[in-house]
Formats: sequence, structure tokens, C-alpha cells
Amino acid sequence: MAKVLTITLNPAIDVTIQLNELHIGEVNRQESVEIHAAGKGLNIAQVLKDLGHEVIVSGFLGTMNKQIFDDHFKEAQFQSEFIYIEGETRQNIKIAEHSGRMTDLNGKGFLVSELDKKNLFQKIEMILPQVDVVAIAGSLPQGFSVDELQQLIKLIQQQEKKVALDTSGKALVAAIECQPWMIKPNTDELLESYQLPAATYAEQKKLFENLAKIEHVVISMGEDGVNWLHDTHPLHAKAPKVIVKSTVGAGDSLLAGMIHGLINGFSYEETLKTATAIASYAVTQIGFRIPNAETLDQLKAQTTINSLSESDANC
Repeated sequence: MAKVLTITLNPAIDVTIQLNELHIGEVNRQESVEIHAAGKGLNIAQVLKDLGHEVIVSGFLGTMNKQIFDDHFKEAQFQSEFIYIEGETRQNIKIAEHSGRMTDLNGKGFLVSELDKKNLFQKIEMILPQVDVVAIAGSLPQGFSVDELQQLIKLIQQQEKKVALDTSGKALVAAIECQPWMIKPNTDELLESYQLPAATYAEQKKLFENLAKIEHVVISMGEDGVNWLHDTHPLHAKAPKVIVKSTVGAGDSLLAGMIHGLINGFSYEETLKTATAIASYAVTQIGFRIPNAETLDQLKAQTTINSLSESDANC
């Protein structure tokens, strides 16, 4: 198994409220509420840890409400190399309805200083010799520019480490310019970032023909499955039908599954099938744990993998 560093620059405390149906402008009664330390990089770390990999987690955390994260790191047995800064880590309110619809109210996040950023870069440079892959995931906090994101990616690449990235908007555009090893946008994020349609394989291929060369472009498309734009093995995964409880963490689980398959030398088909099955399980729960071996095998058996051909690209 590998050692993976995940970087969460703008983590959050997720407050997930479950109810039957949200009625705007009315009093709503919750059925349950769950509060946990979150952030895309931490979600990826949890899945990779469950899959047997060693995990180091880093990024920024506010000192005023750090206990929930410290407790999580201890329970999950993560090696934490976070930089603690003044202020509070943001809260994200997530309203989960029985239909599977999720409404997010995301906090803005803390402001990082020049000293905070210097300390993070020094910390990352110190950790890099220990790891095989680095995953950078989530939004950027206030005070951390897209240029600084590029500097972070280049710092990692200079030590010849693989970089997997999951972000959106201007941060995604800046990251793609650095040619990371892997990206995992969804179709909405590509539309937001480039103002061009990317719902079909033809649209996706046309878009990436004009962008920097990236070895693994994995595009999640919700109910339409996953497209993997690979030079020699472009593939499509059709996910199994499951009862959706929450879509939070599905993309993070997909990226973690892709990293897991590739660094373990799985075939392309097995890598995508495994990652899609793990992501499918993620939407059936509040949380980010992987299924047991029997359930994972069942989900993989219900996952269909097909090659994407030139005829698909011309549709």
C-alpha cells in the first residue's frame, strides 16, 4: 500500500440535518442532525485509510474550534500536519431530504496570512519525501490565491510526486495549467470554469483537446455515470442503482478509489469499476466509509464499464 498526503486548504465542520422535505419560508422539523469534521481532502483521506493506505493530512485549521478535528484525527489514526491559524474553521450546513436532494449553505472560511502560507509550504516540503501521492481538494480560503495554488502544485511536482486535484472555478483552471497527474471535476464544475458545455464525451474531449495535457481526467456526471478521458483507454462507468441518502462525499470517494486502483496497479477497467462502486456506496450514507468486501463486490458486479470510442466523441 502507498502513503498519501491529502491537503485541505479550507476545511469545514459539516452540520448535516435530515428531514422529510424542506419547505422554504416555513418552520421545518429535523429528524436528526450529525456534526463532524469535514473537507474534501479529509473525506479522501478517510476512504484511503479504509482501503489500507497510510495517510497524512494537512492544510489550515482555526484554533478556536479545533477540538472536533483533533478528536477526528485521533479516532481515524491520521497523521496530522495541519497549520493552526487564528480564527474559526467554517461551518457548512447541509439539509438532506428523503428524496436525496441536498441543500448546502457553505461558510466562507477564515483569512490566511502570509506567515500562515509560509508555514504551510515549509511543512509540505518537509513531508513530501515520505509520500507517493498528494491529493489537493476543496476550495481556497480567503487570502490564498490561485497563483499560490499553482506554486503549491509546482512545489510537489518538483519532488516528482503525483498530484491529484479536485477543485472548481478559477482554482480548477489554474490547477489544470500545471498539468497535474489527475483531476476529478464534475460537469457543472467544468461548465462553471470554462463556460463551455461538458455534458457528453464529445464535449469533454473537445474541451480538453485545447487544455494542458493531463494523464487522468475523471469526470463525474451524476446519474449519467463517470467518464475517464485517458489517451489509450478512455472508459465510461455506469453506476449501480442505489437509494440516495446524501451526495456529499461521492466525488471524494471516487477520487480516492481512482488513486487506490492506479497506485496498486489495477487494470484500467478494475480501477474505474472499484472507484465507481465506492462512490455509489458513499451516496447511501451520511459519512465517508467504504463498504465491507461483500457489499463492495456486489456493487462492482452491478457497475458496467464500456470503452469510449471515436464514434462517441463525434456524437
